[in-house]
Amino acid sequence: MSTPKSVVVFDYGFGNVRSAERALARVGADVEITRDFDKAMNADGLLVPGVGAFAACMNGLREARGDWIVDRRLSGGRPVMGICVGMQILFARGIEHGVETEGLDEWPGEVGPLQADIVPHMGWNTVEAPADSELFAGLDADARFYFVHSYAVHDWTLETHNPAFRAPKVTWSTHGKPFVAAVENGALWATQFHPEKSGDAGAQLLTNWIGTL
Repeated sequence: MSTPKSVVVFDYGFGNVRSAERALARVGADVEITRDFDKAMNADGLLVPGVGAFAACMNGLREARGDWIVDRRLSGGRPVMGICVGMQILFARGIEHGVETEGLDEWPGEVGPLQADIVPHMGWNTVEAPADSELFAGLDADARFYFVHSYAVHDWTLETHNPAFRAPKVTWSTHGKPFVAAVENGALWATQFHPEKSGDAGAQLLTNWIGTL
């Protein structure tokens, strides 16, 4: 019997850490909620949740040295997954109420208000994943995931011209206008929706991530 993969849910004060812990444990991971630097660096996988305002999440992450941990893990090809605002802060910047905040800049792009008549986008929605997606492997095209957000990335601007590097796989959803729902980019994966609140579909998605660790 194989040893369970170790996952740290990074506890920097912004995120549904308990529900993430339960969901990961459900799919067989050895999970710990912590902001301990060494544990976060050495785990097989690091999950960065996030709820609330972009600026507050960035401040909390920096205070916990999470920005440095994410950067160092990715420099070494160590898997990181962001959820909800934990995905948004991976982009270059966020704009809320006219205030611009610098993100982690792992991907270029801007997080801005949803372009829809009804905000927030709250509830179940489908996504359009690439055919070769590893994150959504084994899931039907009509699988639904649980979203709660008022901001999103509407334009994907990262281009990969070097054939030695695989282009990121970008999954889209639509609420008013299309927005980025998930990204798979080497060791860095992220979802705008909450897989830990998405029932069996979310469990399959987390199982797929754990399988890559």
